[in-house]
Amino acid sequence: MSMNAIETQARRVAVVGAGLSGLACAEAVQASGAAVVVFDKSRGPSGRMSTRRGDTWQCDHGAQYFTARDPAFRAEVNRWVEAGVAALWQPRLSVFGARPAAEAGEPTERFVGTPRMTSPAGFIAQGLDVQLQTTVTALVRQPAGWQLLTAEHGMLDTVFDAVLLAVPSPQAVPLLQGPAPDLAALAAGARMRGSWALMLRYDAPLSLPFDAAFVNEGPLRWVARDSSKPGRPAGPGETWLLHAEAEWSEAHIEATPEQAAEAMLTAFEALGAPRPATWAAHRWRYADTAPPLGEEAVWQPALGLGVCGDWLGSGKVEGAWRSGRALAALVSGAVRPD
Repeated sequence: MSMNAIETQARRVAVVGAGLSGLACAEAVQASGAAVVVFDKSRGPSGRMSTRRGDTWQCDHGAQYFTARDPAFRAEVNRWVEAGVAALWQPRLSVFGARPAAEAGEPTERFVGTPRMTSPAGFIAQGLDVQLQTTVTALVRQPAGWQLLTAEHGMLDTVFDAVLLAVPSPQAVPLLQGPAPDLAALAAGARMRGSWALMLRYDAPLSLPFDAAFVNEGPLRWVARDSSKPGRPAGPGETWLLHAEAEWSEAHIEATPEQAAEAMLTAFEALGAPRPATWAAHRWRYADTAPPLGEEAVWQPALGLGVCGDWLGSGKVEGAWRSGRALAALVSGAVRPD
């Protein structure tokens, strides 16, 4: 198949990235008639809607909750709720420090995945061909389409009519530099910031008068009693999640986990919390974009290449889903049943 045929018939589509943006895109493109394969380097789908699990505990250490302002995304959230993979979370919420103007209009309805934040992604992935632990390192253009070079399996045999990238912008840049320099330049223009996350395990529930809090001073930005979220396992103890402020995280992104943890624990102690029984740190190198580029998705039909992700649109979980669906809508005109 000539690459010029992509505008009228795109039958085989590769989606790189199994976060919410990639999964939402893949689901919609598949529904329009394409044969879609999703590739991700991780051990499971969900991207930054992540949960760390131990023998007797779990903790959402990526996205903490999501809101649904857009009617289409609200309908999707309703679908998740009906399927039992999401629920409304109504924490006792506090704010420490001056409240930014951007927070003043924060909606009161906050949703979480149940029984963990990864559940909505797992729900969508059930209907897709998702190839995990497959790191795409290069996009190779052939006369008949695209082949993917991977770190684990070498060059994949399948030739795809289109490749859709749903990965953080710094990971998209090297994949796009050769085949699509303009898309690479677009991705390079996004400034993605890191974030330190600290998961805390306590042997008994804390007596703090809040379940979640915005912290607008010091190294912390957000703290949450993860055990207060609906559907979480009951137990004698509980887990908390601390997220560091973005600029502080950027300034300390090369710190050791012990160094980052000490600063964050000291700040949590200032809010009245004791030291935890155990803790685990996670460094998100690409947590958010400041600011997103304001363009939900980009599709180049002549090449059969597209990009989506929260770094393009409005950020957050809703922004990721909207970006994936926006790219699918652009691609769907190129997808035709046989």
